[in-house]
Amino acid sequence: MGKRRYAVNRVSYINSDTPLKLADYFGIPGIFSVDSIESSPSGGAAFLSTSVMSANLHDFLEIVFQNDEITMQSWHLDGYDFWVIGYGNDQWTPAKRSLYNLDDALTRHTVQVYPKSWTAIYVSLDNQGMWNMRSAIWERQYLGQQFYLRVWTQVHSLANEYEIPPNALRCGKAIGIRS
Repeated sequence: MGKRRYAVNRVSYINSDTPLKLADYFGIPGIFSVDSIESSPSGGAAFLSTSVMSANLHDFLEIVFQNDEITMQSWHLDGYDFWVIGYGNDQWTPAKRSLYNLDDALTRHTVQVYPKSWTAIYVSLDNQGMWNMRSAIWERQYLGQQFYLRVWTQVHSLANEYEIPPNALRCGKAIGIRS
């Protein structure tokens, strides 16, 4: 008999032994693979992975949360404000974009998704790094309903991202690596 897990786009998140930020910053292989989670849901069974979705610095991202369950869901994105631009009943379709509030949408860090409904947000990716998108309901987060968004640019600049301090604690495969 299986264990209960939650997933995002078929992927149930599992923690690695090395923090993703350290693995990304130091280029440590084998910790995660970029785009290990699909950007749109597809059919099939869920699987375990250290899920990371890639995005480019200064992109503008639309995220749609679809809740097919009978309970309220809540989602949080670290490192960002986002605009809640729409919500509605039933299944989201591209035609629902005509209902979006693009005039005076509110900014939030956490958003709710009503039962049997959808919620759409826009995010301006102006903060380089490795950011956690997760269920704000502890049980769901702990059991895999989260992923990381890697916001990246080839241009190395302290305006985009600070260096990791030399006295920062290292663990996992980052032990012994110096800046």
